[in-house]
Amino acid sequence: MIQAVKSPSRRRLIAFVVALGGVALIAAAPTPDGLSTRGQYAFATMFFAGFLWVTGALPLAVTALSIPVMLTALGVYADLDIALRGFADHIIFLFIAGFMLANALQKYDIDRRIALRLLVSMGTSPRRIVLAVMLATAFLSMWVSNTATAAMMLPIALGVLAQVVGREGITAPDADPGAEIDEVDSGQAAADATGTTNFQRSLLLGTAYAASVGGVGTLIGTPPNAILAGQLNSILGYEISFADWLLIGLPIVAVTLPLVWVLLTVVLFPPRISDVSGARQQAREELREQGPLSVRGRRVAVIFAATATLWVVGGLGDGVQYLMDQGVLPLPQTWHNTLYGTTDGQTVFGVSGHQGLLYYVVVGMVAIPALVLADTVDWEDIVDIDWGTILLFGGGISLADALAATGATEWIADVIFTSLTGSPIVLVVAVVVLLVIFLTEMTSNTATSTIIVPILIGIGGVFAGTLGLPQEAASIFLAVSGAIAASFAFALPVATPPNAIVFGSGYLEQKDMMKAGIILNIIMTAVLTGLIWLLFTFVWPHVLW
Repeated sequence: MIQAVKSPSRRRLIAFVVALGGVALIAAAPTPDGLSTRGQYAFATMFFAGFLWVTGALPLAVTALSIPVMLTALGVYADLDIALRGFADHIIFLFIAGFMLANALQKYDIDRRIALRLLVSMGTSPRRIVLAVMLATAFLSMWVSNTATAAMMLPIALGVLAQVVGREGITAPDADPGAEIDEVDSGQAAADATGTTNFQRSLLLGTAYAASVGGVGTLIGTPPNAILAGQLNSILGYEISFADWLLIGLPIVAVTLPLVWVLLTVVLFPPRISDVSGARQQAREELREQGPLSVRGRRVAVIFAATATLWVVGGLGDGVQYLMDQGVLPLPQTWHNTLYGTTDGQTVFGVSGHQGLLYYVVVGMVAIPALVLADTVDWEDIVDIDWGTILLFGGGISLADALAATGATEWIADVIFTSLTGSPIVLVVAVVVLLVIFLTEMTSNTATSTIIVPILIGIGGVFAGTLGLPQEAASIFLAVSGAIAASFAFALPVATPPNAIVFGSGYLEQKDMMKAGIILNIIMTAVLTGLIWLLFTFVWPHVLW
C-alpha cells in the first residue's frame, strides 16, 4: 500500500528531473547559427514546459507558473516583472469574465433548460435525439467552457439513454457481457458482446465531440481560441474582435457539426432503436418540475444576452463608421470614438485616445458587477472558476513572448518549414492542420496550442510569399488555422477535456473512441483544409487584414 502511494510521486519526480536534464542539455549545447543565446534558453524553457505538459508530471497550471521563473533563472529576461506580464494580459480577464458568467447561468440551471427544451422539440427519433443533444452541447460550449459543458451534458445524455434503452441497457465497458439488455422495439437495441449499443456510442461520443466543435464558434468557447487571441496581441499587437471571430468560427461549426453527426449516426454507429418516447417524456417532466425561471434567473438571462449582444456589436465599429461616412447613421464622431475606441481622436470625455466602451474585454468585465448589482449572485457563487486554466493562459503567453522576443520562433520556422516554401496554399494548410491534430492527440489541445501557436506566428515570414500576403497577415492566417485544428482531435481521451470527461464516465470503450476518432481525424483534416482555404479566400481578407 505504501509503495502504491509513493509510486505516482516517484514517477512525477523522475519526469521533473528528466525535464531539468533536457533544459541543461539544450542550454549547454552549441548555439546554432542564426539563433541567439537567449533564444536557445527560451527553447530550453519551451522543452521544460512542453515535456511536463505532455507527461502530466505536474498540473498544467503549476507548470505554467514555473515558466516565468525558468525564463528569469536562465537570463532570457533580466527582470521577473517582464516575465510575469503574460499573467496580466487582457485576454485573461475576458476568460475570467466568461467563466463567471457561466457560473451564473449554471446556478439557475439556464444551460440545462436550454438542453432539455431542445430535446423536447427534436427528440422524435434516435438520430434526432443525438442531434438535439449535440446542438445543445455545441451551443452551450460557445459560451460556457467546453469542459463545463461536457460535464453538464453527460448526465443528460445518460438520462436519455436510461429512458431509451432502459437503465440496465446502459452498459459500462467492464460490465458482464452477459448482463441483461432491456429489449426495445422487439429486441432491436442491437447490443454487441459487451452489451453496448450503437445508440449509446453515438450519443456519448456526439456529446464529447460537439463540446469541442462548438467551442470553436466564439472567442471564449475553448482555450485554444483564447491562447491564439492572447498571443497574436502579445507578439504582433493584433486584435481579433469578438465579432471577427464569429465570422471565422461559426462557419466552421455550421459545416463540421452536422458532418460529425452524420458520420456517427449513419456511417459508424447507426442506432437500431425506434421507440424514443420515454426520453422526450422525461425531458418534459424535468422542465415541468423546474417550473418557470425565477426572477433572478431571468435577470441573469438578460445580463447574459446583453453581454453577448454587446460582444457582437463591439466588433462592428468599421461598419458603423462606414454608415456614418455615408450619412446614413447620424452618430457624432466623438461618440463613435468613445464606443469603439480611437488612437488619437477626441471622445465625449474630452480626451484623445480611448480603448472603447464596447471593447469586448471591458464588456465582459462590466457584466460581473452587473450580476452582483442585480442581486443574482454573490462573490462566492462566481469565484469558483477554473483558475488553473487562467494561470495556464498566463504561462503560455509568457512563453510565447519569450520565444518571439528572442527570435526563437523565426529560427525554428526557417529550420522546419522552409521545405514547404513555394508549395500550394492548400498543402501548407493541410500540413499545419494534420500536424496540430496529431500533436493534440498526444497531449491536451490547450498544451498543444500554447506550444504551436507562437511557432505558427513565427513562420509567417517564411510563407508570406507563398500565401501572397504581407508577413503579419500570413502569420495570422497560419496561427488561426492551427488554433482551429486543435479542437478537432477525437481519437484519444487525453486530446481534449470533453473526450476525457465522457470516456471517464465508464460507459464508453476506448476502442470505440479510437475507431470514430481516427476516421473523423482523417476526414476533418480534409474538411478543415478546404474550409480554411475557402474562408481565407473569400472571408478573411475582409476580417483579419
